[in-house]
Amino acid sequence: MKNEKIIIAITHGDINGIGYEVITKTLQDVRIVEMCTPVVYGSAKIAAYHRKTIDIANFSFLGIRDISEVNHKKANIINVVDENTRVELGKSTEIAGEAALISLTAAVKDVKNKLVDALITAPINKYNIQSKDFDFPGHTEYLEKEFGGKALMLMISENLRIGVVTGHIPISKVSETITIELIMEKLRILNQSLIQDFGIRKPRIAVLGLNPHAGDNGVIGNEEIQTIIPAIDEARKQGIMAIGPYPADGFFATDDFKKFDAILAMYHDQGLTPFKALCFDNGVNYTAGLSIVRTSPAHGTAYQIAGKGVASENSFRQALYLACDIVKNRQEYNELITNALKPNKTENHN
Repeated sequence: MKNEKIIIAITHGDINGIGYEVITKTLQDVRIVEMCTPVVYGSAKIAAYHRKTIDIANFSFLGIRDISEVNHKKANIINVVDENTRVELGKSTEIAGEAALISLTAAVKDVKNKLVDALITAPINKYNIQSKDFDFPGHTEYLEKEFGGKALMLMISENLRIGVVTGHIPISKVSETITIELIMEKLRILNQSLIQDFGIRKPRIAVLGLNPHAGDNGVIGNEEIQTIIPAIDEARKQGIMAIGPYPADGFFATDDFKKFDAILAMYHDQGLTPFKALCFDNGVNYTAGLSIVRTSPAHGTAYQIAGKGVASENSFRQALYLACDIVKNRQEYNELITNALKPNKTENHN
């Protein structure tokens, strides 16, 4: 299986959503297999059903039994889901949740065994996938457990990168969850990711406040004074160029966000709402901080348009491009680190 081309594992997500549509629309472009080798973990029969539904006739997957049979000139699919699995477009079903988890589990296994170079996850339904084997708010938390370490949800577009201190938790628990230590943890992950995954030598990170107007010096909350500012100060002592806290509303209302390499928001909607407003069609969800490369489109299952052929594949395509770029950037970074650590073999013959 030795091949210079990057192998991308793709999970099919919720089979009743737009996952197969955006996957198929992306992979039918023949230029994709020139830059990487895509492998979908799913069902050839379900894929064919979706292709027929949205009237794509000039494309088909190459069915393979496992990753050892991968064809580097084709878009591959490994049948991991029963071909008789029922598809009910636009509906949340228990069967769809089970199929999503089977696909994810199979792909993660090959990622762990280093048989593929990166993972792209199509959207899941966070409710119907819940089971004894998946008791997580989303992909990020599941992958954090499977691969160890600490993860950071990082939303990426061409000119915007936004991470969040707290992810999939209720808004009522945000304030009590945010600590100096947690902000520092996320800043370290973000800073390192910008260096090794995006090739930025000295990243500049903007940190948002939690309260309106970043607390107005304690008039509208003390989290900035007691937690966020001390974390920023400590980060700078450790060589991380963190600046803030900035009021979130004014920050995104101007071009200030374009002056930074990344932004750290305090909670999910504070970061993702402006991101999706500005970059929804081509945004990518990247799980920074893990030993593996994982990306995902920024949208969800979109049941309301499933099977109608109108779903945009732009976000999924960008997720694929980003995965390939990060794999290459990490390879270059690791080579630089390895060369820097090599001992000087010059001998003194005096």
